[in-house]
Amino acid sequence: MSASLTPFSAAGIALHRIADAHPRWDDATVRLHVGIFGVLLGSVMGVLGSRVTTFGLADLRGGMHAGFDEGAWITTSFGVGQMLVGVCSPYLGAVFGVRRVLLLGILLFFLSSLLAPLSPNLPGYLAINFLGGIGSGTFIPLTISYIVRSLPARMVIYGIAIYAMNSELSQNVGASLEGWYTEHWSWRWIDWQYCVALPVMFACIAYGVPREKINVALLRDLDWPGLAYAAAGFSLLYAGLDQGNRLNWAGNGLIVGLLVAGGLLTALFVVRELIVARPFLNLRLMVRENLPLQMLILAGYRFIILSTAYIIPTYLQNVQNYRELQVGDVLIWIALPQFLIVLPLGWLLRRVEGRWVLAFGNVLVGIACLMGTYLTSQWATGDFLPSQILQAIGQSCALTALLVLVVRSISPADALTIGFLLQTSRLFGGELGTAFMQTFVRIREQVHSNLIGLHVDSVATSTTDRLAEYAGAIGARTADAGVAAARSADLLAASVAQQASVLAYIDGFLAAAIGSFVCLVLVATMRRAPPSPF
Repeated sequence: MSASLTPFSAAGIALHRIADAHPRWDDATVRLHVGIFGVLLGSVMGVLGSRVTTFGLADLRGGMHAGFDEGAWITTSFGVGQMLVGVCSPYLGAVFGVRRVLLLGILLFFLSSLLAPLSPNLPGYLAINFLGGIGSGTFIPLTISYIVRSLPARMVIYGIAIYAMNSELSQNVGASLEGWYTEHWSWRWIDWQYCVALPVMFACIAYGVPREKINVALLRDLDWPGLAYAAAGFSLLYAGLDQGNRLNWAGNGLIVGLLVAGGLLTALFVVRELIVARPFLNLRLMVRENLPLQMLILAGYRFIILSTAYIIPTYLQNVQNYRELQVGDVLIWIALPQFLIVLPLGWLLRRVEGRWVLAFGNVLVGIACLMGTYLTSQWATGDFLPSQILQAIGQSCALTALLVLVVRSISPADALTIGFLLQTSRLFGGELGTAFMQTFVRIREQVHSNLIGLHVDSVATSTTDRLAEYAGAIGARTADAGVAAARSADLLAASVAQQASVLAYIDGFLAAAIGSFVCLVLVATMRRAPPSPF
């Protein structure tokens, strides 16, 4: 594989010291920057695709005339497509060239985004959505590899910082975009929005990313069984995690089957890649220096980020009855600070060891999660802003520093394998965070509801006073005392449920803070990275 992973363009020569000493603004440099813009735009849409779909799931179900259970597979189909191709993309990039793989992914994503809203039924939409996940799933694994192999060494950190910013930006603007489309245009623009940006990305990739020869020798040596094990195993695990909370985990045969089959196939994949002479992915990288810890920490951060990204919108929608556009007013404050700190952060990471920046960001994220434990049923947009701005800065510092540490621990020839590892850690970490937090909040809400209910005594003065207050308010609208009494009991039950929900969300923030502490311990065990050209 090494022959196909050497610097592959005039821009790739910039990795040599001579290019740093004599930078020039020529045609190759222009093409380099256009190509970088194209792959970064792809990383935005790769993350945005899953987030906007998540926030717009109710509108998509309505548009497809689907019920709750059937519509729940919309996000799963897209994510499984991304996971499936994320395993294959590094090898496909080495065989056919990054440019060809990205252009084909763009075309597939464009066609699926254009046709999905026109689907006559839900099965058709799910099939097209799955193909859209395959198309967009090529973007993120190949972005890091292109940045590392193409940018001058002194600029790689800035490229990584912008990549991390794009990820955080797209993660937190999804609610605003979905809300705006449904309020002003149509639910169909949840998919059609990509048809506007994808032609721009296609032009940038076609112009800026160099052509590469097809490496037929690599294709002949492809470890097809290992590829099949990984693609099937990871996809089954992802589907099981995504649907587990809805179908009650071990209580459902489908979820048990998905997780067991996915686990066995994944184990076969790992064993095979470690023993065969020509593995399709170099998993032996995982025994190098700090890389296992770094992948674990990345999964942990995705766990924390997706946990809090689940808690805040769910609280605002369930307790405050916010719509997506109003939820976006809160989440946008995580996205906006990214523009201000991305370049200073790159400058800092060139001068300060990444472990210190990673630890600093981790501490800020932990403090932000602890601030969320002061949540009450009265909190609205403004109450979340201090913690969200702090978390935005912390996430940017932590994720950017972590990616820099990962890149510094590899050679450019390993960049495609690292792209696979980053994509897998990102998807599984986020899915584990969402699945855990959904189940954890649901269980804690049941516990708190029972505990609060034990203190609601029908003959207690506080209970009768509350019921009388409700009845007085309802009595102004109806003369039927029976209706007023029944509605009063319903309002009291709703108040108990609301407080139970708030307490469950507080527990969720506390769990995320504990996760941040665990990540900080892992950071403390990391060894100093060896010297790197980046």
